[in-house]
Amino acid sequence: MNVITARNLSKVFPGMKGKGEVIALDNVSLEVREGEFLSIIGPSGCGKTTLLHIMAGFTPATTGQALHHQEPISKAGPERMMIFQEYGLFPWMTVSENIAFGLKARRMPKAERDARVRECIDMVHLNGFEERYPMQISGGMKQRVGIARALAPSPEVVLMDEPFGALDSLTRDVMQEEILRIWGETDRKTFVLITHNIDEAIFLSDRVLIMSARPGRIKEIVGIDLPRPRDPEIRTTEKRFSDYRDYISRLLRKEVHAAAEPSNAAA
Repeated sequence: MNVITARNLSKVFPGMKGKGEVIALDNVSLEVREGEFLSIIGPSGCGKTTLLHIMAGFTPATTGQALHHQEPISKAGPERMMIFQEYGLFPWMTVSENIAFGLKARRMPKAERDARVRECIDMVHLNGFEERYPMQISGGMKQRVGIARALAPSPEVVLMDEPFGALDSLTRDVMQEEILRIWGETDRKTFVLITHNIDEAIFLSDRVLIMSARPGRIKEIVGIDLPRPRDPEIRTTEKRFSDYRDYISRLLRKEVHAAAEPSNAAA
């Protein structure tokens, strides 16, 4: 079953300061399957985040349509939650209060809300940090709070915009392993990840969608035939992993070179 469907999506942004309009997405069609982990990767400026924001309901397409269970996506909703790179935590709220924010906005009764917050804190292994403020915890912990806050309303789809991009390499690897653990513990909700990291996309995903240089189009979708659960060592011990890495890297290099051409650089 398809959870999200994009039909002939295009997104055009108006020009600024005398420059021409910018075509971020051009005729993008795809299907996001129920329970899958889909990663989207492509050159900077190829429209990855724009596509994710259309799926979330943050911004409308210029032409075409995005659907959630065949219903048009016209606004954001609790059935599709976003995890951002920059955490987006409220600095004046504790860990527990940040996780509870969306539940409180939905007027969930306090006892039920507190129980759900405890459940989410257990899920992301933040026990003992409930009353800490964002400034008192590490970057990895902040991202755990962001994940817990997104999962607290029990969404059907989790959208992630480079959530590990600001983390150091070791913490990033650990968080990749953690997100797979959490994905498994939540009965494999549908996850859509934006990333620039090829290894991250392969390690996490069932499919990797490669986008072209701007205007963003789907260049290819690569199915990742690796066993689950995935041992972290698969990154270095599994030949198929390195084959996927080499193949996707070749596709992306062509698009990065295309993005650097004068016609694209000036767009």
